[in-house]
Amino acid sequence: MSEGETLTLGLEGAASPYTVRLEVFEGPLDLLLHLIKKNEVDIYDIPVSTITRQYLEYIRMMKELNLEVAGDFIVMASTLIQIKSRMLLPAPEEESGTEDEEADPRAELVRRLLEYQRYKEAALTLSERELLGRDVHVRAVAGDELEPAHEEEPAEVELFELIEAFRRVLDRVSQESFHEVGSESITIAERINDILTALEGKESLLFDDLFPEGFNRDFFIATFLAVLELCKLKMVRVVQASRYGSIWIAPAVPDSADAAGELTDAPA
Repeated sequence: MSEGETLTLGLEGAASPYTVRLEVFEGPLDLLLHLIKKNEVDIYDIPVSTITRQYLEYIRMMKELNLEVAGDFIVMASTLIQIKSRMLLPAPEEESGTEDEEADPRAELVRRLLEYQRYKEAALTLSERELLGRDVHVRAVAGDELEPAHEEEPAEVELFELIEAFRRVLDRVSQESFHEVGSESITIAERINDILTALEGKESLLFDDLFPEGFNRDFFIATFLAVLELCKLKMVRVVQASRYGSIWIAPAVPDSADAAGELTDAPA
């Protein structure tokens, strides 16, 4: 995992932007790897046109959230557009009649992605070893008592997966259904308190349930930013029980030791 990007997030029309620094906020290479995994394409044969379109859609969504990201995202967008343009040009023919692999406009990007992917995997391995040494304890087993089989932990949701889920929420709720909740706009602090209150005594909350129909756009954005702030404070975990499954918000320290392993995609 790379160092966290500094992002400025806020509600349109707010007196001042809301700034938060999160380690889970990754850079442009993470977004590209996310899109490659999402589309299930070969990293050595990236469909540049499709990936570029989806990448730009993420940038648009970030701006729609009034989320100002580091310039690296814009630089990568320009790089993708340049590669896409070069891919449209006729490939130079070699005397042998074969194409030169180095002439592939994607070659340098693929090299960077592979290098970064190896870095992330190495960092994850080191992190898991540290957790293993810190958290695993051996307890004595009496008689025929056996340890219960280890249940697979639900997967942590990536930032870009969370942004995409929020985009689906906005798409689901039509503009006509928005109305003003009251004379005063809801604050991020209020939504943080609401989420923590809703989590009391529960193992998890469905992400979509945090966005009921009939509330205004500022309420939705404040809710999304509240989730990000709770992640920053390590008070909640955002997880999925299965790939492409429902997204859940769970307490970082659940009431039950087995709570994290009991998430399912069934409605709560």
